[in-house]
Amino acid sequence: MSDLSKEELKRYSRHIILSGFGIEGQMKLKNSTVLVVGAGGLGCPVLLYLTAAGVGKIGIVDNDTLDITNLQRQVLYTVKDLGRKKAATSAERLSQLNPELNFIPYDTRLSSENALEILRNYDVVVDCSDNFPTRYLLNDACVLLNKPLVHGAIIKFEGQVAVFNYQKSDGSFSSNYRDIFPVPPDADSVLSCEEAGVLGVLPGMIGTIQANEVLKIIAGIGYPLCDRLLMIDSETMEQNIIKIKNQQTRVTITTLIDYELFCGKSHDKNKSLRQDANINSMKEITVEELKELKESGQDFQLIDVREPHEYDICNLEGELIPMGQIPNNVDKISKDKQVIVYCRSGRRSADIISWLEKNHHLTNLYNLKGGILAWAREIDPEMEMY
Repeated sequence: MSDLSKEELKRYSRHIILSGFGIEGQMKLKNSTVLVVGAGGLGCPVLLYLTAAGVGKIGIVDNDTLDITNLQRQVLYTVKDLGRKKAATSAERLSQLNPELNFIPYDTRLSSENALEILRNYDVVVDCSDNFPTRYLLNDACVLLNKPLVHGAIIKFEGQVAVFNYQKSDGSFSSNYRDIFPVPPDADSVLSCEEAGVLGVLPGMIGTIQANEVLKIIAGIGYPLCDRLLMIDSETMEQNIIKIKNQQTRVTITTLIDYELFCGKSHDKNKSLRQDANINSMKEITVEELKELKESGQDFQLIDVREPHEYDICNLEGELIPMGQIPNNVDKISKDKQVIVYCRSGRRSADIISWLEKNHHLTNLYNLKGGILAWAREIDPEMEMY
């Protein structure tokens, strides 16, 4: 006997006759809950196929409004939907495909304040976002909640898919997003799809693969893309799989941080923090000058704004305050003596100094020019780097 109705037995018959899937697999889908973050290019195929497959409860997070430029790739919508909210519109459209399912639209932007509360109610999280702050936020929240995260990303003609934080049969967890991307790229170095373009069919390809990974995880079939990153070039149809070494960065994730700040973005229209102050007027100190200060025994404060796993690899014995945690720890920064801030290359430290000077009017901050890379190159060539 099954708990599937006659209508469901008929609707999902092609699943049920699959060897290794059957009624048991379909029941797992019916009783599962999946959160899809982003109802755009990637989210549309993910949502369509999870709905068609019979996933019992689907949450949809998106606070964007549909624009005509979206219709080139976001196949859930029509011109009649222009100006409407994506979360509610997609839920309405999907319920027409499979009215027996439960769709929960969230017309909001995920943040450190609401992510844990929303994610904890779902079995699997699917990252269909288009920005780095959300990707790092979802990764860290899933690590804290022990949730598998199905990642997808696209740009121009290329896309990638991976499954992060998947709990294996022995109880251990697979690698997470930070194991392959420990720090975000420079805020000004990465173009968005709006700036660089994207082939309309590409999100359909990548999103369908993401949906496939979700179904495998829920039904317990096949081999999820954990500890592997699948990369696809739609121009040549070349596919490559990169093995991801588990760096055990999950142990360094203990709380959610300010991800806009961590990724070098301000909260004002996603402009780089670097735009908040004139970087050319920032006070700097060279690694040679820092070496002299350390050897002379002068009283100054040295702050490392990298992440804990970076600090564990190599450091200058500075006080560790990760960039995203600075806003909540401004009181730890001295106002009475010289403060030298450093990171890997000098970029993140410059960004946070700009932010501190503008928002807290500190005038005693110095950026270590070239960061710890310059120290390893010019002062300590034997230092282990990454």
